[in-house]
Amino acid sequence: MMGVDALGWYGWPLLVIFILAAAVFALLWWQARARERALLAVQTPPLLEDDAVRVLSILRAAAVLIDTDGDIVSASPPAYAFGLVRADELVQPAVRDLVARVRGGSEIVEQELELDRSTTGADNVMLLVRVATIGKGRILVLAEDRTEAHRLEAIRRDFVVNVSHELKSPVGAMSLLAETMADAADDPVAVRKFAEQMHTEAKRLSVLVQEIIELSRIQSASVMSDVQVLHLADVVNEAVARTQTAATAKNIVIRQAGGEDLLVYGDEALLTTAVRNLLDNAINYSPPNTRVGIGIKQQAGMVELAVVDQGIGIDKKDHERIFERFYRTDPARSRVTGGTGLGLSIVKHIARDHGGDITVWSAPRAGSTFTLRIPAADAVNIGANIGMQANVGTHTETGELG
Repeated sequence: MMGVDALGWYGWPLLVIFILAAAVFALLWWQARARERALLAVQTPPLLEDDAVRVLSILRAAAVLIDTDGDIVSASPPAYAFGLVRADELVQPAVRDLVARVRGGSEIVEQELELDRSTTGADNVMLLVRVATIGKGRILVLAEDRTEAHRLEAIRRDFVVNVSHELKSPVGAMSLLAETMADAADDPVAVRKFAEQMHTEAKRLSVLVQEIIELSRIQSASVMSDVQVLHLADVVNEAVARTQTAATAKNIVIRQAGGEDLLVYGDEALLTTAVRNLLDNAINYSPPNTRVGIGIKQQAGMVELAVVDQGIGIDKKDHERIFERFYRTDPARSRVTGGTGLGLSIVKHIARDHGGDITVWSAPRAGSTFTLRIPAADAVNIGANIGMQANVGTHTETGELG
């Protein structure tokens, strides 16, 4: 028969059936593989779940998650700030050692480390580091910043040592004078002499205790309880009145200039204390028959109050340290003048609580100029005023005295 294909009449149906069967088989195989891939995706958890990412991101401590290959899966911003992670690598050898210990079999390792992060331009940081496994070979590193806690602890320790030392001198002197007075009970002249010395030591002790209480009070979070707009001249007048007796005793004249209309925003009692301490300092360390000047002016939104004396002056190497608690450039002279080494520290804290600062210019035998700077009232809006009241004490080492 002409036109008959080589497959014959029965070959074509078989070929069509074969092709359809192959297509159906391929479709079924593809669907089975797709279901297998979907099931595998459901059964295999992601490298880091979304909830875990959110938890790590809100932790105040630095958090670093490391996988089984030692690669960093996730690191919180504090981890970079503390210098633990840089360029997605754990860069601190001490922390890497802790991770190695956990990989070696330890379940949880905790250690306090002082780490150098000088490459970031910052000081060393004290971190409490905890390292633990969290399943599937992954390791979590948590680091809590303990730098401030260590600093405050050191300040408290130094304060206790300094207070103990300062209190020991007048108390010991009074005890010795009392014994001596008892032995000289039959000598009225000696008794009177020792009684005067005891009065001097008692006065020194009273001043020291009062300044310790004052320093503790100004570091309280609620110390600025009576904040208002003030004429700084009124504050100066009150401080001068409180120091006039001491100035008159040494024939020292106190001169005031400027600032009659300048307003500041602050606590009147605290600002009076600060100015009084500056005047006390100027009077105590000035020779008789000299002058102490007080100048007030406004510049760049700040009111500047300068106390100038003609005293013994301060060496430049001591300029930064004179605002530290109990620091005195000449301890022997301080004992004579009754200085406690707390006055300028109190001024520094008051200045900072008012959003200002205190600076010094001085040279030996050339006198000193202490300049207290605080914001002018007309440069502070109401919102800032409210904020300063709400956040008072944030500029000071709050709680340093315990």
